[in-house]
Amino acid sequence: MFEAGRELDQPDARLVWTPPFPLDLSSVLAPLRRGGADPAFQRAAGGTCWLTANTTEGAATIALRRDGAEVRASAWGAGAQSVVDDVPRLLGAFDDDAGFAPVHPVVAEARRRMPGLRLGATGRVWDVLIPSVLEQKVTGSEARRSWRELCRRFGCAAPGPAPAGMRVPPKPVELLRITDWQWHRAGVDGARRRTLIAAAQVAHRLERAANLGGAQGRALLRKVPGIGPWTAAEIAQRVWGDPDAVSVGDFHLPSTVGHALVGRRLDDAGMLEALEPYAPQRQRAVRYIEASGFTPPRYGPRFAPRDYRAI
Repeated sequence: MFEAGRELDQPDARLVWTPPFPLDLSSVLAPLRRGGADPAFQRAAGGTCWLTANTTEGAATIALRRDGAEVRASAWGAGAQSVVDDVPRLLGAFDDDAGFAPVHPVVAEARRRMPGLRLGATGRVWDVLIPSVLEQKVTGSEARRSWRELCRRFGCAAPGPAPAGMRVPPKPVELLRITDWQWHRAGVDGARRRTLIAAAQVAHRLERAANLGGAQGRALLRKVPGIGPWTAAEIAQRVWGDPDAVSVGDFHLPSTVGHALVGRRLDDAGMLEALEPYAPQRQRAVRYIEASGFTPPRYGPRFAPRDYRAI
């Protein structure tokens, strides 16, 4: 039983795994969650994390929870065995932080307080690519709304006893069937729409980026028109746990990193200069800053979201 008072159906695959390192399950999985109402990632009151996925075998739902030193995973659907087999990688078993040495107090303190923070890897490009493209040049609330709409209307229901409303992200073939008015209804403008369509047309080739990893993997992703350094980095961070993929071009990140490391706002070039002591693990330093809860001072009004459905 994963949650008090709730018996779960017999899973199609299960795993009990004891990580040989400190592990903060919630923190490792946090980058995969796109808002509190994410249809592909829900955290239940009892601490169980529910995720959905597309695999080469088919759709899957996986439930993960800590039980003392163990991680218990149960999965349902055609892709159940695939997602269960990937649990160690998902939770950072292949993450290697050898040589990483904090040189700033905020990074050093975060590392001391969070020994269980690791860089996990889904190993699958497509499911991460969709929300990453949706987050291009819009507010988080706009992107999350479009993500929910696309999953709800064009993804399939989550297999197994998943929390109500959970969906599997739409597959490339399903996304290619979306009409112009349906894109508009989902609040996705022309530029992001064209990028997603171009990616869907070569989705099977893009999965190779997870095996290439590093700069080569990011370069392969950038062959898709509309996927630039920022989007490639966002995908790389989640798909293969890229420790050096910094999201250059992010609206907020240079300010956050700048204030955390040198006490002032920076531009992209200044951010990369401040992070240079951490190369080739610059994203690991950024992750510690973000996970620490550090926020820079605010000097102006919040950016007003634009509803593309009203255009």
